[in-house]
Amino acid sequence: MKQIAIILVSESSLPLARNVQRVLQAGNGGMQIPGQAGTRAKREPRPEGVNDETQIPGQAGNDGQNVGIYTKNEVGGCTAVGPYAPFLKEHWEEFEAVVFIGAMGICVRSIAPALKNKYQDPAVVCIDSTGKFVVPVVSGHVGGANELARRLAAAISAEAIVTTQSDNEGLWALDTLGRQYGWQTEATPAQMNRAVFAFVQHQPTALLLEVRDAGTDVLERTKPEHVQIFYRREDLDLKDFGLLIAVTPYLLKGVMPNLTGHLNPLSLSGDLPVLAFRPPVLHLGFGCRRQCDPAGIPEAIEAKLLEEGLSPQSIATVGTIELKKDEPLMQALLTRWPQAHTEIYSAETLAAIDVPNPSEKALAATGSAGVAEAAALESAHGGPLLIEKQKGKQTEGNDFTFALAQDAASLRSGHIEIVGAGPGDPELVSVRGKRFLEMADLILYAGSLVPVELTHYAKPGCTVRSSASMDLEEQFALMKEFYDKGLLVVRLHTGDPCIYGAIQEQMAFFDRYGMHYHITPGISAFQAAAAALRSQFTIPEKVQTIILTRGEGRTPMPEREQLHKLAQSQSTMCIYLSAAIVEEVQAELLQAYPPETPVAACYKLTWKEERIYRGQLCDLARIVRENNLTLTTLLVVGDAIGNREGLSRLYAHEFKHLFRP
Repeated sequence: MKQIAIILVSESSLPLARNVQRVLQAGNGGMQIPGQAGTRAKREPRPEGVNDETQIPGQAGNDGQNVGIYTKNEVGGCTAVGPYAPFLKEHWEEFEAVVFIGAMGICVRSIAPALKNKYQDPAVVCIDSTGKFVVPVVSGHVGGANELARRLAAAISAEAIVTTQSDNEGLWALDTLGRQYGWQTEATPAQMNRAVFAFVQHQPTALLLEVRDAGTDVLERTKPEHVQIFYRREDLDLKDFGLLIAVTPYLLKGVMPNLTGHLNPLSLSGDLPVLAFRPPVLHLGFGCRRQCDPAGIPEAIEAKLLEEGLSPQSIATVGTIELKKDEPLMQALLTRWPQAHTEIYSAETLAAIDVPNPSEKALAATGSAGVAEAAALESAHGGPLLIEKQKGKQTEGNDFTFALAQDAASLRSGHIEIVGAGPGDPELVSVRGKRFLEMADLILYAGSLVPVELTHYAKPGCTVRSSASMDLEEQFALMKEFYDKGLLVVRLHTGDPCIYGAIQEQMAFFDRYGMHYHITPGISAFQAAAAALRSQFTIPEKVQTIILTRGEGRTPMPEREQLHKLAQSQSTMCIYLSAAIVEEVQAELLQAYPPETPVAACYKLTWKEERIYRGQLCDLARIVRENNLTLTTLLVVGDAIGNREGLSRLYAHEFKHLFRP
């Protein structure tokens, strides 16, 4: 594990240094700071889905962060190293971050002999001796110094002084964009620097997005004015642009037109600066003979990808059948494409997948009619095969097959996002949910349960419809109409859509028609109730279970889940959709709870019309009836309501854990 060095110039700042050390050792509660780990020779991003939260400046690992305080002279509890410059030059590669506490001039003169380049230097920040300012000095983006400065400033109540142009103008940090979203790039440091220079100089930039993922969604949402987005390479006309940025698994052959007469002043050779990011959207499946010699096979597969215009750097997974998981070829493929991770499938899983090129021989040997194609398709979640099964043999007796598929989620087609609206207050929708509402082409919301104010996040031109008067078939038809046009549909449900949200039948429809969808969770009414009641719904050593349930209305309850049986646990019970049958609910609960058990009837939680009535269980039905509580009423039952007794051991002095050893 690399270390973080705190260079203390003046002994008078030792308390500040100790504070910084504690923050870094604890990771500030696991703070995320873009940075690096391990070798710094070439920082390549890990693909999305296999990012293992690598150790970065100020982030504690399982064993804690190794943070030392270094001084020129002997100071108690610190390491005396003599002059700083020779010490840093000798140990430069051992540090992932260096925090100077003292004058900027001393910092600069001390690190100058050790500096190499931003792709190899550790993050360096300088804190003045009074702890008022934190300034990133070198490796601001790539090494994470900018973010380290911000996090340290927040932790010690200082001000971060960041001078990087892209940060201060709100522009994308191109040199860390790949790592941030799990994209690879073939760009050399020189090519990256050219692209960054053009971008921060506001050169007209063409952005080609041929796939979709979390990163491209952010780029679309935060596009600077000098960037124009294209989704198809056929629409590109580069003669008016000073930079091309592409997020694509496809090679850019054929994209660059004849630029004769278009001499770009930013390029020594006159060609247009191009920065291609390779998102992890390709899934390789393979099969082979037992103990197949892998010599030359990865190179042969890579040659086929390049022939088909695909970048091997976009390979996200290498998949095969369980029978082949220990084959030498698997390790050879992972060595060739270290950004990829493995996907191993049972014969039963692969046998259930229809493949375009089935083989009776493969079926007899493995139980799957096509290991390569089936593994690729399964890893791609049903996405299209870009390369159907290919047979190969580099040496006699070492037969292999492979196929390549693109992840279904990355396709630029229609998408349905099922969004949890939260309990009612528009400000309680999640940040992600709000972003989808702002991007949607159609918002179909549960009008009888979701406040119309939430639809005010819609962009101009968005179609907004209430589903209150629509049956399922009408809802499906409307969503499919927009989906088939390649548009974004938001199905907006109250609370959390997975709790009594009636989304199961919708997902069955989406599955039947192969439609891509995703769920954004929301705050449920039971969470809003706990907040409104100022109650913790669990009591140490007394109540450790929260039951979310409903009374038996038109939808029958399973025998084992009837209220009087659940009530025997004496848990905190949150009862949905049951105000209309409150007499039956009260009668069942009284079979197990004492009559004086605290209850709360919560009507339209977090809405403008919110009303909350407290009482005892024996009066629950009367409370509901006298106050005319009907729809959107949550009933809460249990001793946890308003409880202030019982002490958790979580913050007890003798309780030790990762961040308080």
